[in-house]
Amino acid sequence: MLQGPVGPFFARLAKDLQWAGAKVHKVNFSGGDWFYYPTGATSFTDPIGRFPAFLNRMCDEKRIDMIMLFGDCREMHRLASEIAADRDIEVYVFEEGYIRPDYITMEYHGVNGRSTMPRAGIFYLNTPAPEPAETSTVGQSIWHATGWAFTYYFWSIILWPFFPRYRHHRPLSWFEGLAWVRGAARKYWYRWKNKPDVDMLISEDAPPFFLVPLQVHNDAQIGVHSAFDTVEDFIRYTVKSFAKNAPADTLLVFKHHPMDRPYTDYTRYIRKLRKEAELGDRLIYVHDPHLPTLINNSRGLVTINSTTGMSAIHHGKPTLALGDAIYRIDGLTASTDLDRFWTSADEFPIHSELYKNFRRQLIYRTQLNGNFYRRIKIPGTLAGINWTRGSMSEDANS
Repeated sequence: MLQGPVGPFFARLAKDLQWAGAKVHKVNFSGGDWFYYPTGATSFTDPIGRFPAFLNRMCDEKRIDMIMLFGDCREMHRLASEIAADRDIEVYVFEEGYIRPDYITMEYHGVNGRSTMPRAGIFYLNTPAPEPAETSTVGQSIWHATGWAFTYYFWSIILWPFFPRYRHHRPLSWFEGLAWVRGAARKYWYRWKNKPDVDMLISEDAPPFFLVPLQVHNDAQIGVHSAFDTVEDFIRYTVKSFAKNAPADTLLVFKHHPMDRPYTDYTRYIRKLRKEAELGDRLIYVHDPHLPTLINNSRGLVTINSTTGMSAIHHGKPTLALGDAIYRIDGLTASTDLDRFWTSADEFPIHSELYKNFRRQLIYRTQLNGNFYRRIKIPGTLAGINWTRGSMSEDANS
């Protein structure tokens, strides 16, 4: 096991694997990793350039035949995947669920742009998969995740002298906790400030609008699996296209990502673009509307590769994915460019049979009923994962 999600999930999963007869070895990269997995682990404290030699040596000494990790775009995980390929070692990648709530992703080789899921619609139309079993409900997990994250950052900072060369994908500082306090304040502020716009958009007589869900500012899926360098680049590109090509009676609605609330606020940036593009009230920016209702009321959805795209497809809404997304398949997403999508979204309906089979295959091959931060109460598992439901196919690595 390399780096896992913040919290005790990997430590609990290790116990499940050991009960099943596996020999488990863990590598810690930071004080936060160490806090949640303090025994039976090896700490890597050298510069990242020495990690390949370290991992190769560990694979030899421990006779490693499988690597598990969370987030395949992190530098040490990218290097580990390359080493695993050379050594014919299986890699399983954990991520937040493609289908939410109540699922997490555990996928062979990689996720999203690195997924081995077929990208041809004909495969899903001709390859049956079983109907997903009824899932156990996880419930609200945001406060559990916040608590684990705060503790992780605390110990990463406290124990930094023991891991001085570690570089996290987010800043490791005392200000991280203050950022989450700011995020909580923004939640309530924007709930009040956005209320008139939200009420209008979710009403039965809402004006025609296109929805654009934003992703977390440092989401690796943007920098690695799209042509955009930043969320700001994506926002500007979308606004310029909409202003030039969209029907005059339609609105453009950007929705902020809830997990990015502590770190970013695009109010000023969007206000500037609104003025430049002369869109006035046609350009709207909201934070916390009821997303299913917002999707249902929209004319279509534009995304880079957000999992919200899966929700839009599920609701039968025309969807345009501008990045490399696992669901970017003709019949599920629009096969056109952004400029044309504003006026031709209705020409790209969702193929219902294709979506049904795709969703079944996706759950069968990659999804596990559970949550990283809040356990489902199931006998016989510390990780709180229902291994008997939505399990991966036997030929997932074929």
